[in-house]
Amino acid sequence: MRFYDRKEELDKLQEINSLSERIARMTVITGRRRIGKTSLVLKAYESEVMLYFFVSRKTEAELCRDFADEIAQKLRMPVLGMPTRFADIFTYLMQLAKTRHVILMIDEFQEFRRVNNSIFSDMQKIWDLNKSEAKINLILCGSIYHLMTELFINSKEPLYGRQTDFIKVEPFAPSVLKEILADHNPTYTNDDLLALYITTGGVAKYVELLMDSNIHTKNDILQSFVARNSLFIYEGKSMLIEEFGKDYGRYFDILTLISSGHNSRSDMEAMMQCELSGYLSRLENDYALIAKTRPMLSTSQGKNIRYAINDQFIRLWFRFIYKHNAMIESNAYSQLLEIVRRDYPTYSGRSLEEYFKCRMREEGRYTNIGSWWDRKGENEIDIIAVDDISHSITFFEVKRQEQSIDLSILRAKADRFLEATGRYSRYRKEYKGLSIDDM
Repeated sequence: MRFYDRKEELDKLQEINSLSERIARMTVITGRRRIGKTSLVLKAYESEVMLYFFVSRKTEAELCRDFADEIAQKLRMPVLGMPTRFADIFTYLMQLAKTRHVILMIDEFQEFRRVNNSIFSDMQKIWDLNKSEAKINLILCGSIYHLMTELFINSKEPLYGRQTDFIKVEPFAPSVLKEILADHNPTYTNDDLLALYITTGGVAKYVELLMDSNIHTKNDILQSFVARNSLFIYEGKSMLIEEFGKDYGRYFDILTLISSGHNSRSDMEAMMQCELSGYLSRLENDYALIAKTRPMLSTSQGKNIRYAINDQFIRLWFRFIYKHNAMIESNAYSQLLEIVRRDYPTYSGRSLEEYFKCRMREEGRYTNIGSWWDRKGENEIDIIAVDDISHSITFFEVKRQEQSIDLSILRAKADRFLEATGRYSRYRKEYKGLSIDDM
């Protein structure tokens, strides 16, 4: 699959590189695993000489040998001696950058914590001593989100505040997914597009895996998701265990409940028979995997809060893979596929709402986008989009099938919203239905 999108990020990286020819720049690039961070940097600097250091799970001495070989190959400059400490390699490059421009990317940077935690304090000292004279473009990439952010936003960490730029790589937007699917399957249906959005969440590697395998119809995508030896089967567990560590079990149980629709704290605590505020806080703030959702304009801080999984792939994985792990261990893949096909129409309805919200945010036409529900759960509006510039508010009902939409019911719910919130009485009001035909 060819390289798609990322124009804003590419332009930013080019700008950073130009600046680094005069003054040292330290750029932190984060984003969930397989989102395309490495491909982004390689694309941005494909015409440049760039050192690429990958921090694998080796000893520090072994890594230094790899890095010295990279320097010798790319810069045609052998590193004298055989350094066994990364501090010596980094000192050498910072000194070199005083005489020539150097681009250095360190991938999986957070893994230095496993190798030798003192590397971060060594880098801080070397950077501070040399940055004023060094012409270096230092790019630090990592896929363990909470570790990468902690290294630079925690005031107790040595590298706190040293970054000059911060880039978070996001999933592909709906328009990009449409472009990719059209390139590989010009006769695609909206059901195909929705299945691609739900299974990949716009994560570049997942999209590439499907497209390169000539898998781009709904049926083929769903079958691929639960096929024997599919990457998707094991991806969720391997990805999240790295984030959570040994205490992953409780987090997995919470994410399974949210993916199945048990999305209030009280509901989850009743089912798990324990207090979950600490776990929910870490899932939201440290790992950025879930988010609190409130009714639009709500001031409630408690009972009316719902939790949602931010990542479409993770949500699907917990709903169908982790929940039915016993079937996988029993090699009952065909039975699991039947469950997916049976439950997919209902499950995909919620994802269709998220798709339209995502598309609205991409288009940038509205100043506020949200949902609303009352305390009793008797009235719920799928999407409310406000434009404070034109003083208009649009209420949307989202259904898979257009014939299931009843705008008279939507109008009645909107009246309750307007009455409950006391806002937008003078705004122009519109009522619209959205179905899979509108994707």
